[in-house]
Amino acid sequence: MYGKGILKGLGVTWKRFWDTYTEDIAWVLRGKKRYYTEEGVRHRSSKDQKGIFTVQYPEEKLIQPEESRFLPFLVYNELPDGKREILCTSCGICPKVCPPQCIWIVRSNDPVTGRPIPEPTEFYIDMDLCMNCGYCAEYCPFDAIKMDHDFEVSSYGRNVYDMEKLLKSSEYYKSIRPLNYEREETARIAEAEAKKAKEAARAAAQAAKPANPPAAPTA
Repeated sequence: MYGKGILKGLGVTWKRFWDTYTEDIAWVLRGKKRYYTEEGVRHRSSKDQKGIFTVQYPEEKLIQPEESRFLPFLVYNELPDGKREILCTSCGICPKVCPPQCIWIVRSNDPVTGRPIPEPTEFYIDMDLCMNCGYCAEYCPFDAIKMDHDFEVSSYGRNVYDMEKLLKSSEYYKSIRPLNYEREETARIAEAEAKKAKEAARAAAQAAKPANPPAAPTA
């Protein structure tokens, strides 16, 4: 029938219109807020929502899924003495794999030994060039760089982040990616235990060897 598609489209719009009001009334009767609350936004973003599903940004913001990625940041651990343990060793892998080449690392050497210091002196990322691909986080062998959920970074100037602006604690990383953090911690603990067991086995083998091996028989 001519015009059947238009009628079906109008029917969908009409159903959404009325479902919005019925859902609003149902939430009010349950004593809950459907708008401007995390629970309401989460419900409207789910498959169970009915009626309106848009959010009133910036008053409301969509709940970011764990695997969403925007800009990278550097991870550090809080030490008991209040100092920061930066996980980055300035190995230089992330600048090599970065497609737009927006990462710069400044390294330095120990003035006494002349050996490289396993921590970057300076670390820069040009966020205006970053394409949010996540290669730097994927290829980092020390889990020192991760992808953030923060997308509200617009400014009137050029966004070149230095190390102080890039550094965020491991607790922050745990808060935005709990499943990834738990998986990485489990793998790290398993690796440490395997290393400890290997060292214990080596020490036991050394202890089992006789202190003075018997002399070879003479003819």
